Amino acid sequence: MASLNNFDANQVDPSVALDPLPAGKYIAVVSESELKPTKAGGGKYLQLTFQIIEGEHKGRLVWARLNLENKSEMTVKIARGELSAVCRAVGVMQPRDSVELHNVPLEINVGLKKRDDNGEFTNVIKGYAKKGGNGAAGTAPRPAAGAGPGSTPPWKR
Repeated sequence: MASLNNFDANQVDPSVALDPLPAGKYIAVVSESELKPTKAGGGKYLQLTFQIIEGEHKGRLVWARLNLENKSEMTVKIARGELSAVCRAVGVMQPRDSVELHNVPLEINVGLKKRDDNGEFTNVIKGYAKKGGNGAAGTAPRPAAGAGPGSTPPWKR
């Protein structure tokens, strides 16, 4: 038995199952990032959480996992290329910490992929571009000084 500390379901909206986002391009920001060990324990991946900030799906989340440390050189090469695309899209070419990629609007190209384990569809990020760009990740202006983790993100100003 577990105490629920006087939980009242009348005071909380119920969760609802979310279908994957339709394939397409969305304006988003990196809202979280974390370096995690791989399931097999032989490497590490950078998990980036992207939050949609405009349109009908505003508030929805999509994730990218970049295997930056892995036995497979090809896996690392692909992950580094994807990280380069994110950096170019947000205009931070030499980040020292992944937090420097946070809260800068960019365009993500979201696709659908059928999962091997259950056959259901899930979202995958197929590409990154500057917000308002022509589809290729380029150089965007850096966030203003003081636009760090504790300040108001540029897209909320």
